[in-house]
Amino acid sequence: MTTYKAFRIHDDDQGYHAGLEELPLPDPKEGEVLIRVNHSSVNYKDALAGTGKGKILRTFPLVGGIDAAGTVERSRDGRFGDGDHVIATGWGLSFDHDGGYAEYLCVPGDWLVPCPAGLDARSAMILGTAGFTAALAVHRMQVNGQRPDMGPILVTGATGGVGSIAVDILHHLGYEVAAVSGKQALHDWLRALGAGRILGRDELPGEKRPLEKAAWGGAVDNVGGEMLAQITRTVGPWGNIASIGLAGGHELHTTVMPFILRGASLLGCNSVDVPTPLRHQLWDHLATDWQPPHLAQILTATATLETLPEVFERLLAGQAHGRVLVEIGD
Repeated sequence: MTTYKAFRIHDDDQGYHAGLEELPLPDPKEGEVLIRVNHSSVNYKDALAGTGKGKILRTFPLVGGIDAAGTVERSRDGRFGDGDHVIATGWGLSFDHDGGYAEYLCVPGDWLVPCPAGLDARSAMILGTAGFTAALAVHRMQVNGQRPDMGPILVTGATGGVGSIAVDILHHLGYEVAAVSGKQALHDWLRALGAGRILGRDELPGEKRPLEKAAWGGAVDNVGGEMLAQITRTVGPWGNIASIGLAGGHELHTTVMPFILRGASLLGCNSVDVPTPLRHQLWDHLATDWQPPHLAQILTATATLETLPEVFERLLAGQAHGRVLVEIGD
């Protein structure tokens, strides 16, 4: 094989456009690894990049997809051999480097994690960046002292990829989980994942004083904006808020009082360039003690490279929930 199929994104004199192309098969350079991709996934960031509705890509043209899992086809990195099963998420994928929406992917070996026992390419990509980010949030909170006896963990954007996996992991680890979702039809689905309480987007307790009655032991927030500000006012003493997304806005209007009077912590979660040792640790957790028990239910749709555009539109229109798996290879 001298060429491979890829979903490539352009921004040129024809405007912003994307679709399938045949590209020449790359030959890995020193330190690089060529992977035959079996599966990828669809994240919100992928939909923004694939449609041009968000400024995600730094260079054009570029193959989309921030996730990939598959087998090593050819390696020029001594840590990986032909046939090894590997995972690639984050780093420069679909930012300034070709991503995982392709039959083959060539990346620096430093970007790869061996697929741990307990996961295969398919399950790793049901998790993907969403599952990895949820695990990063749990890690940051627990390192900073979060415990189940501190009270319920609020998860906003709970029907999305990160939110639904966070609900599943936290419940599995013994935390009481309260989920925020405006999708009434999915409340039973969230309960099946472990949400003990479900609130609408306008049902968060408290007003807008600098401090309100403590309601949460901690939170995983996928929304940002005013919802995150409200959480800072209602999180309990020494509680941790893992900040992940900004669907509700990138500005945060709050005061220092939750932080200096209650000892609350706001923890940023950047899943793109996590240091390699921690990256390995989190994937090991996801393969063992933190593996979500309800992956089959969290997977709600599958796609191919050909059907990606319609999947992107459904996700951005709020018509998707859970995780979408992209099937590429055998």
